[in-house]
Amino acid sequence: MRGNPMKYLVTLWFWLVFMVTAPVCTVLGVTLWLVTWPVDRNRAVLHAFVCRWCHGIYLHAWPGWRVRVEGREHLPPGPAVLVANHQSASDILAAMGLFHPFKFVAKASLFRTPMVGWLMRLMEYVAVVRNHPRALSRMLDDCRRWLERGVPVLIYPEGTYAPTRKPLPFKRGAFQLAIQARVPVVPVVLEGTTQVLEGDGPWMGPRASVRVRVLPPIPVEALGDDPEHLAERVRALYFEALRLPPLTAAQAQAETQQCA
Repeated sequence: MRGNPMKYLVTLWFWLVFMVTAPVCTVLGVTLWLVTWPVDRNRAVLHAFVCRWCHGIYLHAWPGWRVRVEGREHLPPGPAVLVANHQSASDILAAMGLFHPFKFVAKASLFRTPMVGWLMRLMEYVAVVRNHPRALSRMLDDCRRWLERGVPVLIYPEGTYAPTRKPLPFKRGAFQLAIQARVPVVPVVLEGTTQVLEGDGPWMGPRASVRVRVLPPIPVEALGDDPEHLAERVRALYFEALRLPPLTAAQAQAETQQCA
């Protein structure tokens, strides 16, 4: 978007909308948390409120942004591991449009962000401390506890932003979790979020067509017992959904060597 003066206007407008509305959302959210705390152990009511607020306001803050959410009917009731491709900080705003009671995994630094982090703590999302020796095991333990309580979790199996439209190799953690907990895996395909925001930004695009698609879940009986093989199977679904050519044997081998 270099050389496009509209990106400055869009970014300025978004942050103006955010600074005006985020304090209101925070106050309402804390109030809702206090009112529902005795009866809503999973913070589902607060999560539903925040999802509708964030997706409805921030991902529609600019008139040039269009958003479609498809396949909500594929979301199974009860515990499941939702996996989504990851390219932009705006991905979570898109995923919130599922209006599903999941807990999502996010880097620990976000929980220290004023207002945003405060609500994330109240909703008890799952924090992961990058480069910590026990980061993966702690994250999986936290996710496992939510699954045992019947709550879905949403994980980005790439672990970081993909620099291109092609999904990065999927890490095994999310799939290991599903196999061990015996819950279905639900692929969620995100498209167009980089048109809103490339990576962490800072500049936002004036035109974006965001599409969120829920693919049919992989049932427990079809998971198998090999998380790496399951990760490869699910990643292949993303290549198909995004209409990308499948990896050649040489490309797959090169990726394996890079991840080793």
